[in-house]
Amino acid sequence: MLARVESIALVGIDAVPVLVEADANPAADRKTLIVGLPDAEVKEAQERVWVALRHSGFYVHDGRLTISLAPSDLRKQGSHFDLPIALATLAATGQLEEQDLQRFCVMGELGLNGDLHPVPGVLSAAIGALAGGKAAIFVPLANANEAAVVEGLTVYGARNLAEVVEHLNGLRELTPTPHHLDGLDLDAPEYDVDFADVKGQEHVKRALEVAAAGGHNVLLIGPPGAGKTMLARRLPTILPPLSQAEALETSRIYSVAGLLPSGRALLVARPFRTPHHTISNAGLVGGGAPPRPGEVSLAHHGVLFLDELLEFPRTVLEVLRQPLEDGHVTIARASGTVAFPSSVMLVAAMNPSPSGDFLDPGRATQAQLTAQARYLSRLSGPLLDRIDAHIEVPALSKEELVGKAKGESSAAKRVRVQMARDRQHHRFAGTRIHCNAEMTSRALRKYCTLGPDSQALLQRAVDHLGLSARAYDRILKLARTIADLDGQDNIAVPHIAEAIQYRSLDRKLWQG
Repeated sequence: MLARVESIALVGIDAVPVLVEADANPAADRKTLIVGLPDAEVKEAQERVWVALRHSGFYVHDGRLTISLAPSDLRKQGSHFDLPIALATLAATGQLEEQDLQRFCVMGELGLNGDLHPVPGVLSAAIGALAGGKAAIFVPLANANEAAVVEGLTVYGARNLAEVVEHLNGLRELTPTPHHLDGLDLDAPEYDVDFADVKGQEHVKRALEVAAAGGHNVLLIGPPGAGKTMLARRLPTILPPLSQAEALETSRIYSVAGLLPSGRALLVARPFRTPHHTISNAGLVGGGAPPRPGEVSLAHHGVLFLDELLEFPRTVLEVLRQPLEDGHVTIARASGTVAFPSSVMLVAAMNPSPSGDFLDPGRATQAQLTAQARYLSRLSGPLLDRIDAHIEVPALSKEELVGKAKGESSAAKRVRVQMARDRQHHRFAGTRIHCNAEMTSRALRKYCTLGPDSQALLQRAVDHLGLSARAYDRILKLARTIADLDGQDNIAVPHIAEAIQYRSLDRKLWQG
């Protein structure tokens, strides 16, 4: 007897339909075959499934059982094929009365006692099932809330194999998990940190507000203990709330990686990732077998913070260039190509010199200046080109350290950031640009026209402050964002002047 069950395979964050077919031939010698490019986990499924069937009160087929996973040219990976293989086996051996199993999508890992264990990628599977016209999806109970954020799909969460079979045989009714996306409050994410807790550093807070308003990448430069990490950790608290589309896309990445927090159906706060400088290329941008998302994808629609930037191997930093430029990571393997989203705000922090302190060019020795130039030369030019703002973070004075005055709250800053983003959304409506940091050369010419005074100031900065040619466009982008925060349609002299202050590494002071 031939039976068919529908499941999925994960390719990146996308779900590809997989047809699980089972054929039982009682006249042949006892043997089980799984075909269709199964990996080791899928091949091991037969042992888990047969033991789970026996402990769940079903009999194990004595003849030949052939399991086919189609399409046959797509490698099947993961333990979530256990449940569809078990159901196809039961249908092929006459133990399951429901014959039209292709109406459903099924996934779940079986324990030896028949219990269903949670699996990664359920959110993507639910989205794929709905797109494929499926009536319902059967998943482990622990994954049910995750799948239930997809509106229009009936989600059945089961504790074990017996519950699924009894439901399909009409012996009991599993209660569908209610759709609950509307109940998630994306507009009020909870954060444990706030800018009000940071003493001093008002100019750095202002720079980070500008960066958040325009989606600009930032490099913080200052001595140890100046508060670079403390400031960076608070950046997500002033970013606009996630939209439903952004929350779904980011949650899909965490679901595929198996990192979605237990009991949570969807991420409601922007991610903040802080990889250690010993991380590998694959750990940062993704890779492995099967390919998994890296830190840059786990920070999608959030912040990727690289502390002690110059401690990262140059080869690791170089692989960031394509994700930062394109907004996605492409991983090519012999078996195919996988893409993961990676639209992030990059925030990096570093010391200004090997000693960790700012050097005064008028007092530093030539040896110190030479060592500083050599130290700063470890910065990759192409990577630096993708960072709009370079912000100096000096050490706090004694007065600031002992002072009790609290700074402005993150909530107040977020209101201004949201207003600036709203202006950008209106400006770029109908284009592929979402914020000022993404403006192309053509968009710069269209949206960043300067008056005579502003143009003269920018030209003097280029001529007299030693600003590089590559800094010109970055200053225009920053100035456009500062004007948006100011509620102005035109870029004025104060906007240009402030933007110039955010390009420390392009000044002659930093050229040794």
